[in-house]
Amino acid sequence: MDLTLFRRDLHRYPECGFNLGRTSARIADVLETAGLEVTRGIGGPGVVATLRRGRSGAAIGLRADMDALPITEANDFAHRSVIEGAFHGCGHDGHSTMLVGAALRLAEDPELTRDVHFIFQPDEENGFGAKALIADGLFARFPMVAIYGMHNLPGLDVGQFAIKSGPFCAFEDNFEISVIGKGGHASMPEAGVDAIVVAAAIVTQLQCIVSRAVSGKSHAVVSVTEFVTDGARNILASNAVLRGDCRGFTPEVSKKIRSRMEQIVAGVCAAHGAQGAVAYSSSFQPLVNDEAATRRAIAAAGQVGQVDDAYGRVGFSEDFAAYLEHCPGAFVLAGNGTVGSAAMPLHNPNYDFNDALIETGIAYWVALAKAG
Repeated sequence: MDLTLFRRDLHRYPECGFNLGRTSARIADVLETAGLEVTRGIGGPGVVATLRRGRSGAAIGLRADMDALPITEANDFAHRSVIEGAFHGCGHDGHSTMLVGAALRLAEDPELTRDVHFIFQPDEENGFGAKALIADGLFARFPMVAIYGMHNLPGLDVGQFAIKSGPFCAFEDNFEISVIGKGGHASMPEAGVDAIVVAAAIVTQLQCIVSRAVSGKSHAVVSVTEFVTDGARNILASNAVLRGDCRGFTPEVSKKIRSRMEQIVAGVCAAHGAQGAVAYSSSFQPLVNDEAATRRAIAAAGQVGQVDDAYGRVGFSEDFAAYLEHCPGAFVLAGNGTVGSAAMPLHNPNYDFNDALIETGIAYWVALAKAG
């Protein structure tokens, strides 16, 4: 099977979230034809393909994500997305292809002596896919002693891997701050309560959470990403809404950010005579690699390429973290390349998964599955 063509087919026809009818069917059909035991429809469009080799008590799970991003692609190569507003800008087409390739190779490998569950997951980008599979009985229906995940990383050479034991990927919290002032004529601001001024003061104070409320020993990020008002050319805004994103690696940091944010909003609004409210939620929990599983992942990656096993923590989030709350496992980053579209940042409209990584990823999965 030409896996490059398979990957590029997935790239041309991207699907987002849980709407993965074509993608999951393509994957399931290929693996079913190869003789694997395929379960469709887990957690919605999720697919689990099982290869049985007799040691079910030592079964492991290998997971890939399938969903694309709601972005219009800017590339002009032949396999560019033909779906407006949908694009594999994070490489999940490549992740799925590498796992398909590993399943096909292991199906023909007489040296494999354990059961392996190949897990194809929807909706990683929004953080709901892993939870959906777990809620649908993933670990009860497909018992495993460990679960492993992999993500490509632009800027790192193909053949290089990055991982660390313990906290590896950040949590992601989201907030929406509502400010209610008193609108009026722009020529008479003293008669109103300008929601823009109040909200701007809140934005400034939020920057002090990381610099003044969180220890320098702890990584944290608070970013305001939206500022929306109902003001106009000569109208003072009555309402303002701030939305944004927070990152860190421990529950304590999350709690500290939320607490300080609520205090800041209450204090600033009180000082200006406005009203404020904070809606705070968590999208992704921290991803914490199990020590023993990390050692096995390092050993497998070392058979394929070079491994930085003290890479450090990364600021992005991954819903693979949800699996690790139920089963030990490890998540590794694999270099996507340092030149051209392969080096573009994830979620950039000019990014593309590097087909040269397909064989490296397959070899890593195979080595991991055959490890003792």
